[in-house]
Amino acid sequence: MNTTDKTNGAVPRKIVLVTPTFHDYATSIAQAFERAGHEVVTLRYDAYVTVKDKARLKATVELPSKLRLPGDHAGRERRRVTDSVLSDLTAARPDGVVVIKGDMLDDRFWSHLDAHRVPRILWLYDDLHRHPYSPEFLAQLGPVVSYSESEAAMLREQHGVDATWVPDAFDPHRAQPTGRRVDRIAFVGAAHADRVRILQDLTDRGLPVHAWGRDFSHHPVDRLRTWGWKRPSIPASRDIPLTEAYQVVGESSASVNIHGPQTDHPMRTFEVPGMAGVSLEDRASVARFYDVGTEVEVWTDVDHLAELCERSRKDRVWSEGLREKGRARSLAEHTFDHRITEVDALWR
Repeated sequence: MNTTDKTNGAVPRKIVLVTPTFHDYATSIAQAFERAGHEVVTLRYDAYVTVKDKARLKATVELPSKLRLPGDHAGRERRRVTDSVLSDLTAARPDGVVVIKGDMLDDRFWSHLDAHRVPRILWLYDDLHRHPYSPEFLAQLGPVVSYSESEAAMLREQHGVDATWVPDAFDPHRAQPTGRRVDRIAFVGAAHADRVRILQDLTDRGLPVHAWGRDFSHHPVDRLRTWGWKRPSIPASRDIPLTEAYQVVGESSASVNIHGPQTDHPMRTFEVPGMAGVSLEDRASVARFYDVGTEVEVWTDVDHLAELCERSRKDRVWSEGLREKGRARSLAEHTFDHRITEVDALWR
């Protein structure tokens, strides 16, 4: 499939994409909308770009909240963010608005869309409990997209929400596989307790584990950013840009996917095979997207995971087969262009 072509026959719109920065997935989503024929204006509502911006956030919101100082520190920041977004939104005069998460927008944002009858789609790329919305609010909102199949069904069937399941995706325009192979077992993400336990176990067995992320990093800046000094004894590096993460998971002997409490499959599920990587998944439900055994592998316990890690390092024929077939499936079915086709059908 040529993913640079227009992905559907939707009526072209001027879309404002209101989004958190979240590892720059906003760029992938915006560009997919553009390939579908739309004009896109992207508003990153939490883009704390300068050192001054980051210091202000720490001093006026995060630190007072951490110290439990009196005052609605987060509320003041939401009002500031909403003021900025409403100003830019008014100037843009869109035909439609796509809101990703929207956790820092107060009620004035949604009232503005209602007052001006602006079509909107809310895209929940994370679990529902990580968003500030009640089912009752979502039922009045309009189309809602969730990455979680079970939560979309629950919202639709139990609360009357116009909810649609749209899985996460891979962006083949961001990077190309290099063909380089690095002897390491990669993990990119946050240091949840179960992830630390499993990666530490693999490390203690002598496997060449390497983790990327601020929670794993021993760098003093990351310790300050996360308000914690203690770190697991796992070889680790700092956060890396998404494009570099794509290369890391594609080049490594294998990449481990440990979901933890997530209710469905995150971006990494599609990024590892998409970058011709060896994906070792902890959930059999990945079979909804990939053929287990020929495109990805599923592990059942840490002993099984360790065996697959060793095999990925030693069995080149097997691992190269997974890489080739997993990438082919990703390009054929799991790009952002495929997902935008689904989202574009939801305008009301």
